[in-house]
Amino acid sequence: MLKKLNFIEKSKIVKSYEILDFKQGKDFYYIKIKLVFTDESEFYVREFISEKDYLYSYHWQNKDGKLRIRWDNAPHHKDMKTFPHHKHSPKLEESTEIGFEEILLFIEEKMKKE
Repeated sequence: MLKKLNFIEKSKIVKSYEILDFKQGKDFYYIKIKLVFTDESEFYVREFISEKDYLYSYHWQNKDGKLRIRWDNAPHHKDMKTFPHHKHSPKLEESTEIGFEEILLFIEEKMKKE
């Protein structure tokens, strides 16, 4: 988790962040973070990580609350080649971006082009 926070601190697009929830047990942790980017868009991170599970949802929205892209691995789109990983942009798509750092870098690249 500290690696994630260090990555956030070093990002050029993160204006601010807030840890909304954090729980840790013997063999798991759950974290929910809100990031605000330099363009005032918001990015919500939700992860549950244990020895058996890695569940995530990464939700990026513009400053007005409209969805830009949401990545998650909820197992409800079994026909996807990247199952269970997928994204909504807002249409449903396969997703090769699956980790927090990879997605933050994806957003950074997308913001550079805008």
